[in-house]
Amino acid sequence: MKKFTKFALATTAILAFAFSVNAQKNYLNDADFAFDNHQYFNAIELYKQAYVKVKKADVKSKILFRTAVAYNEINDLKGAETYYNKAIKAKYPDPIVTLKLADCLKAQQKYPEAIVEYNNYKKEVPSDVAGENGVKSCELAQQWKDATNTPETRLKVENMALINSKESDYSPAYADKKGNKLIFSSNRQGALGSMDLTTGQNHYDLYETALDKNGKWSTPAAMAGAIDSKMNDASVSVSRKGDVMFMTRCPEEKNKQLKCQIYVCKKQGPAWAEPELLPFNIDTVAFAHPAISADGKTLYFTSKLAGGYGGKDIWKSSLEGKVWGQPVNLGPSINTQGDEMFPYIAEDDKTLYFSSNYHLGMGGLDLFKAEKSADGKFTKAPENLKYPMNSAGDDFGIIFEGKKIRGYFSSNREGGKGSDDIWSFNLPPLVFNLSGTVVSLKNNEPVQNALIHLKGSNGDMFEQKTGADGKYAFKLKENTSYEVTVATDKNTMSQTFKKGFLANKDLGKLTSVGENESKDFVKDFALDPVLDEIRFPQVLYALGKAELLVDLDGTAKDNDTHKPINSKDSLNHLYQTLMDNPTLVVELQSHTDSRDNDAKNQILSEARAKSCVDYLINEKKVPAARLMFKGYGEKKLLIKDDVINKAKTAEEKNALHQKNRRTVLRVVNWDYVDPNAPKSDKPIYKPAVKGEENSEAIGDSESK
Repeated sequence: MKKFTKFALATTAILAFAFSVNAQKNYLNDADFAFDNHQYFNAIELYKQAYVKVKKADVKSKILFRTAVAYNEINDLKGAETYYNKAIKAKYPDPIVTLKLADCLKAQQKYPEAIVEYNNYKKEVPSDVAGENGVKSCELAQQWKDATNTPETRLKVENMALINSKESDYSPAYADKKGNKLIFSSNRQGALGSMDLTTGQNHYDLYETALDKNGKWSTPAAMAGAIDSKMNDASVSVSRKGDVMFMTRCPEEKNKQLKCQIYVCKKQGPAWAEPELLPFNIDTVAFAHPAISADGKTLYFTSKLAGGYGGKDIWKSSLEGKVWGQPVNLGPSINTQGDEMFPYIAEDDKTLYFSSNYHLGMGGLDLFKAEKSADGKFTKAPENLKYPMNSAGDDFGIIFEGKKIRGYFSSNREGGKGSDDIWSFNLPPLVFNLSGTVVSLKNNEPVQNALIHLKGSNGDMFEQKTGADGKYAFKLKENTSYEVTVATDKNTMSQTFKKGFLANKDLGKLTSVGENESKDFVKDFALDPVLDEIRFPQVLYALGKAELLVDLDGTAKDNDTHKPINSKDSLNHLYQTLMDNPTLVVELQSHTDSRDNDAKNQILSEARAKSCVDYLINEKKVPAARLMFKGYGEKKLLIKDDVINKAKTAEEKNALHQKNRRTVLRVVNWDYVDPNAPKSDKPIYKPAVKGEENSEAIGDSESK
């Protein structure tokens, strides 16, 4: 990219040699003349011839250094590296040669080698921050290049091979706000001008390409009419209406050194009128890279006007009535002692994009963005766009398609088709999916019509029913946290269990906040089926009494879990089930073993069932309308006496009797509505429940 960037700003109209190279005997003078007039392509060959002629070591080292710089200016970095090393070996006295070698190595992505040379320069010139900044930039470049799962690494950058040539193609601009036509600069074969003595290549012309109905860019064609000239034409910016275009044009005149200037031209029908010079141009100073704001009232551009910060700076001019005002420098947050170029102001008129070779970056020119402060000035430090937007090469001339994070930019990075190429960039949307399966805890089979509730931190709420396979799926949003829960309705069932399923407090928490890569989340649920008898952790009572037993010494153990029993803890488990299923009305059923007489067992079982209900109503504040109780005495033994009598030991017999002494749950209906609950338009599903007439059936009927 240096070919035209520096050409456009540091030179330009190319001076024709007033001599014949072959007729000259003083190659050094001719080489210096070409070099000083930025005719680097010719300067290289002349210096090589001069090097053979001169004898003095100091002159030879100067020739080697200038040859390296000339190679650098035409972007032949390998040639530049070779001659910088030769100049150092020849003891070129100025330490700048070490800094330039370091910059050259960095631009080739040779970061470890570049760090060595930057440190060498720090030792030679400790007062110059360029050495320290060079080391930092190389370290950052390596970090950015190796980074994963960052916002930057999501960007997809691709070479626009269909419109690029083997020569230089750069500085794309949208022809209007529709974004279906691009204008760019190229020195490809067929350019109208003659050879450029700076680069030894063609002059630059403006080309157009348009999207066809299939979304492909057409073969670029040179812009005709008044826009086409034998001069270097480049770096345009078109108003949103597409009726005004600003452009860089570098006029030429024999034996004179003219500077690039900014012109404006207006649309006349399908063609462009003759470009007109903007009034703030000064013929002794180069102006280039115009960028017009969305409202058409502010023009940003690059120049090395007096009052800047050292190198090429970014300036702006405001439209005052119908006249463009005097340039205003954007200030030290943007501009440095290096070069800041190729500005682009976003549609929001707050975000400025530009390229710099001084702010910490990965290579030559890096792309940066900066935000205006409340006062309209740029006071905050610019942000490097990092890899893959930036590379070890020159990255510049960015444009955006409206407010979308996609567009085009220019780069001479590795992997291109020519020297400078146009590249596209796009930020693909992050894709977040949530899926899962709801199964039965009893046999792991899929549960159909379970209600999956999804609640987002952004206020989104969604509900979905599982299919016959028990599966569900949601699309999630970026930067959002979610909670996912399961509920049941009248149709929730599995192939085996038809009476419904109980929801539980299982809660899935997930977030896409901070995620920079697409991700699939999975949350599965397992539900208890509704049975004729629903068992929960064992409730024990004082011997021969209805009082809830709270075990303090750990001697009472649950038959199944063998853990110490606290009957209130067991009922708290039941309480949670009621909270997870807020429409349930249940009956607590208490059973005794077969010992003692029937009448006493019946009274005791009823008292024990009532004791459980009283605890839930009085201590846990469960509405009484949701609770019923019933005692069955010894009517519904799980284990018959003849089985128990076959047990070998008294301990085994007692354990079997204890299994019969149980308190269980039966779902009466799903009809309860909390009178104090806030009204909701959300329907309440009430699964059908078999009535009391079937409550005596146990055993094999449980799963029907």
